[in-house]
Amino acid sequence: MFGMRFAIDVVFLDRADTVTRVVEDLRPWRLAAAKGSRKVVELPAGRARDVDLAVGDELRFDAADGA
Repeated sequence: MFGMRFAIDVVFLDRADTVTRVVEDLRPWRLAAAKGSRKVVELPAGRARDVDLAVGDELRFDAADGA
């Protein structure tokens, strides 16, 4: 979050793309981590709550059209 000017939601994932931690509204110049996580997804602030994202949820990533 160094140099960022706005808050974001941060979602930590393990190797199987299972959510291990959700940090909502992480403000600029703050840090967050999650032991055992291998990936991070950054979302606009409030989006994790909007989609009811929680620890234990499994995410799936599809290729974008034309990729």
